[in-house]
Amino acid sequence: MHPMSQPNYLFSTLTNKCPRCRQGNIFESKNAYNLKNTMKMPENCPVCGQPTELEVGFYYGTGYVSYALSIAFTVAYFIAWKVIIGMTFDIEDNRILYWLGSYIVVIVLFQPLIMRLSRSIWLSWFVKYDPDWVNHPLKNDNQKTK
Repeated sequence: MHPMSQPNYLFSTLTNKCPRCRQGNIFESKNAYNLKNTMKMPENCPVCGQPTELEVGFYYGTGYVSYALSIAFTVAYFIAWKVIIGMTFDIEDNRILYWLGSYIVVIVLFQPLIMRLSRSIWLSWFVKYDPDWVNHPLKNDNQKTK
């Protein structure tokens, strides 16, 4: 990456890049639908060495992020369905059931992407971007105790 160009926060988060250097991949597999390896992460960023799990249980908070993303997707999907297909809450109008059925299928298909994105967002909230990460090495916890 060219040293003068600063990677975009939104793009690096959406593409699951390390929040510190915005270059290294935070997941071992780029394919979210490789279900055996969907959530496997290296211990450290392959580019800058930033640990991906800051403490034990660090990613428990991603449940809240995943929930918020799912609710946002639900609202957007409902509004798009209402505008494009139309819907009433009349007892004889079954379009709400068709929306519900299609929504269940779509949200199940998007779940691996939502889970990865929630981890990427969560990690980016706790790890600050360092444009000069090459000259700012990480402090090693082992060096403090010796």
